[in-house]
Amino acid sequence: MLELRPGCECCNRDLPPSSREAMICTFECTFCADCARAVLGGICPNCAGELVRRPVRPPTALARHPASTVRVFNPDCRNRQAG
Repeated sequence: MLELRPGCECCNRDLPPSSREAMICTFECTFCADCARAVLGGICPNCAGELVRRPVRPPTALARHPASTVRVFNPDCRNRQAG
């Protein structure tokens, strides 16, 4: 099950579970759509994987399986090489 991390690792923008602006890689690194496109070129700086839109968990499922509250923030993501 996806963690649904609460924010962009690059700019720290809030990304609630209902956000359609959240992008993830296969390791669930999480970025906002703006950083994913403009800063990262659609590639995760941590694993070099493709960034795709994170699915939205329905409210009933979210009640049973809440989103993560652990925030990952790496402000230097703009300077890192993928891989």
